[in-house]
Amino acid sequence: MARSTEPAGTEPRGRGGGAVPFGLVDVAGPSMVPTLREGDQLLVRYGAPIRPGAVVLFRHPFQQDLLVVKRAAERRPRGWWLLSDNRPVDSDSRSYGPVPDELVLGRVLLRLRPRPAWLAPGRRLERLLLSTRLARVPGLARRLGVWAEQL
Repeated sequence: MARSTEPAGTEPRGRGGGAVPFGLVDVAGPSMVPTLREGDQLLVRYGAPIRPGAVVLFRHPFQQDLLVVKRAAERRPRGWWLLSDNRPVDSDSRSYGPVPDELVLGRVLLRLRPRPAWLAPGRRLERLLLSTRLARVPGLARRLGVWAEQL
């Protein structure tokens, strides 16, 4: 879960909707541990392109006033399959199915507090970090925001 720290009345619009391109949210709950923890503050880019492995902000499909942060696992015909990093917590696409594109608001770029951490590397850096030589450095890819199931 996430709580917006934007001023009241500021409404993120998502893809192509204009409004505010960046926003702040606070993490609530344990579903993204170890990547994110309760109280972490995140910078979100609304309307940013999503790709598998990205941490995203979206509206819950059954309770659209609730903002949620999850990992985009894969693109499916009816939307994005979004999963918790903390696998025992199953309040994700395993319980509510694919999340339609119009509910995916944006991509989490970085954690601002308590320790800044980049969560959205570019494709070139991602490929480099997953190359055979750098992939052998334990935890390097994850520390720089690259997610792969096998890491």
